[in-house]
Amino acid sequence: MCWSGHECTHVCDIGLDNASDVEVWTRAAHDKSIVVSKDDDFVASANRPGDTGRLIWVRLGNCRNTALIAAFERVHDELVEAFHSGHRIVEVR
Repeated sequence: MCWSGHECTHVCDIGLDNASDVEVWTRAAHDKSIVVSKDDDFVASANRPGDTGRLIWVRLGNCRNTALIAAFERVHDELVEAFHSGHRIVEVR
């Protein structure tokens, strides 16, 4: 799947639907992918010394996919810029 020119893959599509957060994080870091999650456990992983993973930390309450996509569209340029600038954790509120 592609969103705004960015390749997007759900964990279920790569056989990680039953994987631990550590397994997901390790795979994403290895693949140079960005994890998108509401789970603050990933923040701890991203803050480990020497870690190279990247995270979009979704800080929205429960919402429908349409609201989630609208939030991403609203901050798309800021997300891209933040990661290009070297940020490893970017919050979406």
